[in-house]
Amino acid sequence: MIAEPAALSANCDKAIHALEARGFRIGSAEALAGADDVLQFQTGAGDAGVLRGVLDAHFSPSDLLVADHAPGVPKVFVSDMDSTMISAECIDELADFAGLKDQIADITERAMQGELDFAEALTGRVRLLGGLGEDAILQCLEQRIAPMPGARVLVETLKAQGCYTVLVTGGFHQFADPVAEQLGFQRVVANRLAVEHGKLSGGLVGDIVDSSVKEQVLREEVALRGATSLATGDGANDIPMLMAASYGIAYHAKPKARAAAHGWVEQGDLTSVLKLLGVPRGDWVTA
Repeated sequence: MIAEPAALSANCDKAIHALEARGFRIGSAEALAGADDVLQFQTGAGDAGVLRGVLDAHFSPSDLLVADHAPGVPKVFVSDMDSTMISAECIDELADFAGLKDQIADITERAMQGELDFAEALTGRVRLLGGLGEDAILQCLEQRIAPMPGARVLVETLKAQGCYTVLVTGGFHQFADPVAEQLGFQRVVANRLAVEHGKLSGGLVGDIVDSSVKEQVLREEVALRGATSLATGDGANDIPMLMAASYGIAYHAKPKARAAAHGWVEQGDLTSVLKLLGVPRGDWVTA
C-alpha cells in the first residue's frame, strides 16, 4: 500500500478497526524500512476482495498490492504497452494522421472498457487506416510516442534482479519493437500492420494478439522460467493476464481491469510497482 505519509498515518487505525470488524486478524501494519510512504499490512486469512475494499475506502487514491505472501521480485514480467508502458494508444495517434482520430479513439475506448469484442474492434480500426502512408508510422513514433514515467527504471531493475521481461500488446510490432528496445524488454509479442507499396493495406499479418494470447504468453514464460510472475496493464484486454499472474497490477486502469487485478497503481508512476514488490530504492537501475 502506497499513499501520502500523512494519509497513511491518519487512516491506518481506522482501516485496522474496519478490517477487524470484518473478521480480519491484523498481525502488523507498519511502514517499510526507508519508505515512509509504503505501509505493509499483514493479516490472517480472509476475503481478498473485502480487504481490498476496506483499504481502498480508507486510502484512496493509493497504490496497492494484495498477495498471500510477502511480495518479491518475480521470475517473469509481462506488460501491456499502450497506456501502460507508453503514454498513448498508438492506433489512435496513427489515426490522427489519417484524419480519423475521433472515430477510431471512440472504438478504442469502448474496447478497453470491455464493451466491444477486441478482435472485431481491432480489425475494424485497422481497415479504416488502409491507404495511409507507411511513413506516418515513423512520424507517429517520433512525435507522439513517449515512455510512461518510470517505465525504463522498472524494466531494467527487474532484469538486473534476474527477471525475464516481455512486452505483449494488441498493438503493432512497428511500434512495439522500438519501444521494447528503448525500455529494455527482452521479448516482444504484437500484431503486425500489413504494408503494400509503401501504404497500410488495411489488414494485419498473422494471427491477432488478444487477451487469450497475452495470458498464454505469461503462462508459457512461467513454465519456462519459474513460478512467480508480474503483469501490468490497463484495459479489459489485459484482465486474463492480470488474473493469471502472481502479481497482477492495473496501471491507472479502466474499472474492469482494476477490479480484476491483485492491485493497482493510481497515484504514482511505474516505479510504484517496485515499491509494492519491496525492491529497495538503492537497487533501482536509474542510468
